[in-house]
Formats: sequence, structure tokens, C-alpha cells
Amino acid sequence: MNEQDVFVLADRALDSVVQRIRDDQWEMEMPASFTRRGTASVPTLRAIIGYHAYDDAWVPDMLAGRTMDEAGKERFKGDLLGDDPKAAFAAIVDKACAAAEHLDDPDRTVHCSFGDYPAREYFWQINGFRGLRAWEIAKVIGIDATLPDDLVQGLWDELSPIADSMRAIGVFPAAIPVPDDAPLMQRLLGITGRDPQ
Repeated sequence: MNEQDVFVLADRALDSVVQRIRDDQWEMEMPASFTRRGTASVPTLRAIIGYHAYDDAWVPDMLAGRTMDEAGKERFKGDLLGDDPKAAFAAIVDKACAAAEHLDDPDRTVHCSFGDYPAREYFWQINGFRGLRAWEIAKVIGIDATLPDDLVQGLWDELSPIADSMRAIGVFPAAIPVPDDAPLMQRLLGITGRDPQ
């Protein structure tokens, strides 16, 4: 399975969770663990999904090799979710997944706001974010948080070799010990600092 495949699985898993958000949950305050670095306020669920919509909206331009200046830095500012957040989010995910599926060169340079990377490394940065967030949000909204087996395997293959270095730069919290014979999903959560229980 390549990085593009994992991206599609992760993005679709996140969208699947979003589609199960109840109308009365959008304005709920999220746990403190969802607070973004550099901010003091705890976001609402809608704000979290809005950030993911923003991040996903950039994927087609990034994979096409455009810089943010070329695409238009302000292009995705504002509320991308509108009056029908589930439909809006699904449409953004569809475009991002199509761009990933049609990428013909995984070594094409992607121009992120924080530097240039081969597309495959860009996927490493964004795949775990989406897949693990699908699990986290599912837990918060009270639905089954089990991730698809192929997504779990793909994320394990990408993240287990770099988990310690990600932890060293503050991306992952301290690992949570999980038995070596535990199911792979529990081991994935453990190495990324998430309590499987």
C-alpha cells in the first residue's frame, strides 16, 4: 500500500466520522487535548472540523506543485462548512482524495507553508493526522472508534518507524505501553501516545 492509498483511507475514515456528528454536537466544546498550539481557548467540534476542511482544501493545490502564493493564500479563509457542514466536508474530501489518487509522481515537490517536501513525505505528515483524528473525534462524539484494518496497517507502517522522532519534536506525547501481542490498532494508539482504553 502506498502513501496515497493510506491518505484516501484516512480521509474517508475522517469523513465517515464527520457524517455521524449529530446536529446538537457541532457546538460542543472539545477536550483540552484538541487545543491547538499557541492558543488558549478550547475549540468547538465545528472549529475542529473546519480546520480539517481547510487543511484538506489545500491538498489538490499542494499535490499539483503549486505554492500557496500561486494558489492564493486567502483562497480557503473563512467558513468552509456553511449551512450544511456534512455535505461541505464530504465535497472537500472528495476533491482531496481524487487529487491523491491521480498523483503520478510521489516524488513531486510539495510546497508547504513550513518548507518543501516530496509528496510522499507530505502524505506521511497528513495521513496520521487524519486517521488518528478520526479515532479521537469518534471517541468524543460517542460512536464506534474502530478504524478499518487496512488503514491501521498503513498508518502503522508509516508511523512506527518515525514515532520516536515525532515524539522528540512534540508531535506525539509520551508513548503508552501496550503489550506486544495486543491488536495492531491498540499498538498504533500506544506508540502515538493515545490510550487504547
